[in-house]
Amino acid sequence: MSTILVPVDFSPVTNSVVGAAIALAVPTGSRLVIMHVLQPPAVVADYGLMGSFVLPVMETMGQAATARLEKIRSRVEAQDLLATTAQVTGASSSRMIASEAEKWKADYIVMGSHGHTGFYDLLIGSTTGGVLKRAPCPVVIVPAQRKRPRRR
Repeated sequence: MSTILVPVDFSPVTNSVVGAAIALAVPTGSRLVIMHVLQPPAVVADYGLMGSFVLPVMETMGQAATARLEKIRSRVEAQDLLATTAQVTGASSSRMIASEAEKWKADYIVMGSHGHTGFYDLLIGSTTGGVLKRAPCPVVIVPAQRKRPRRR
């Protein structure tokens, strides 16, 4: 059985990414591993300050992410596919995704071209670009949906 790693960030492109992963998995009978990288706040990640004030915030973020991952897992299983969820914590999403791909022996990674805004990518760096550099397997990139101009 092949494995498809599906990193999600719960941005608007997430539904398209999951749909594309399902479309790839159905004919091949692949298992989906839906994963999310929980990132510590930038100040914490940059300076290594994991003060007690941050821990409750991280715990709440983790609980919310777990609930959202479970909803996605249910959607996948409704298509008669095997699905697993994974949540990891780290400052570098691209490194964490590549590491999880190795851990799960993923045959493919299906992810969005954009999650956050372009400004975020400019400041923090493109997760997709980082995954492309580090991935141990092929990466399928799902483009972000563009808003169509209104017809008059």
